[in-house]
Amino acid sequence: MDPRPDHGEHSYRGSGRLAGRKALITGGDSGLGRAAAIAYAREGADVAINYLPQEESDARDVQGLVQQAGRKFVGLPGDIRNESFCRDLVSRAAVELGGLDIFVNCAGRQHTHDDILDVSTEDFDWTLKTNLYALFWLTKAAIPHMKPGSAIIFTSSTNAYNPSVNILDYSITKAGIANFAKGLAKQLVGRGIRVNAIAPGPFWTALQVSGGQTAENVEKLGGDVPIGRPGQPVEIAPIYVQLASTESSYMTGQVVGVNGGVGLP
Repeated sequence: MDPRPDHGEHSYRGSGRLAGRKALITGGDSGLGRAAAIAYAREGADVAINYLPQEESDARDVQGLVQQAGRKFVGLPGDIRNESFCRDLVSRAAVELGGLDIFVNCAGRQHTHDDILDVSTEDFDWTLKTNLYALFWLTKAAIPHMKPGSAIIFTSSTNAYNPSVNILDYSITKAGIANFAKGLAKQLVGRGIRVNAIAPGPFWTALQVSGGQTAENVEKLGGDVPIGRPGQPVEIAPIYVQLASTESSYMTGQVVGVNGGVGLP
């Protein structure tokens, strides 16, 4: 990408807010997940990331950054559209980290289609399996490993409440994620597990330039929000940290907007 996104590689400074914690982040090789992984490591957490096998070089970059922070790194490549892999992924993360008390879902699929008639069943299934089915499977697998004080953080989108015309299938999954976070939070209160979601606006990530948006939309990305530019991944990392830390002990069932001034409905 040109210019390269800022994930906090050179700018994020930690202060021990997640010392001793064990985090699993899906989509941790790039974009918002990469920024969260860097921030978590610099805040004192050990980090496992999931990523597609073809993104191995990006994952190795994250490994280096996590280990430079003095934290343990676990790389878990594979496709989360597969239920058995999702179960295995969580189990391996918990074993290799020595526990699991933070689960962050950043992995997602977005592909632009100007006309719903051009969205094939295969495309629709691909998006829902990646964005919703995997979230369901991963969450079910993670909960038994999590003790009171643990945190689950989902990644929704401003498209949950203001869907873009060309990513309808993506938008309905993001609305589902926000709804799932609110409902699951009520269910897990008794277990002492908090559940929240983040709803990003336009961020400069690989998701946009790898088929997620048209070339025209990429060129003007962020131009329609009050701040007038797309966010850099590092600018959302502190929210992933806050929702995972004990500082947010009274926050559950929330959808936090990070969108350049658009606001939530």
